[in-house]
Amino acid sequence: MGLSCDAKDAATTLRRCLVKRDLFNVDKSFPVVRTDNGPQFISNLFNETCEVLGIHHERIPVRTPNKNAHIESFHRILEDECFSVNEFESYKEAYVAEDEFMERYNKRRIHSSLGYKTPEEFYNLYSGETLEWMTVRL
Repeated sequence: MGLSCDAKDAATTLRRCLVKRDLFNVDKSFPVVRTDNGPQFISNLFNETCEVLGIHHERIPVRTPNKNAHIESFHRILEDECFSVNEFESYKEAYVAEDEFMERYNKRRIHSSLGYKTPEEFYNLYSGETLEWMTVRL
């Protein structure tokens, strides 16, 4: 979360995610990173970061948000359950509310797409496993 999101921010966040999930281990396969065509994602810096990390960067076609439905759905939930129900007086207030939302979303809010588990429970149960029922078919 922040006031901006440029290529440096996106590249740093990608690296932090890999560290947090312990995906720098050579025996593990790296995920595909799917993004839209925002300036931070079409930048040379972000693409070079993906190359250095050995990650396949997949950009969805322009004007096809349905190709990135998971994040679009998340953005709608964030809008409905956080931004639309609050009136913020400052950036700090908005930051705190979004931080609380993310805590609830990841640790207390069950998700039907995850077998009615929270993302944290799901990750702890299935970390490192390939789940056939979760595979996205193109």
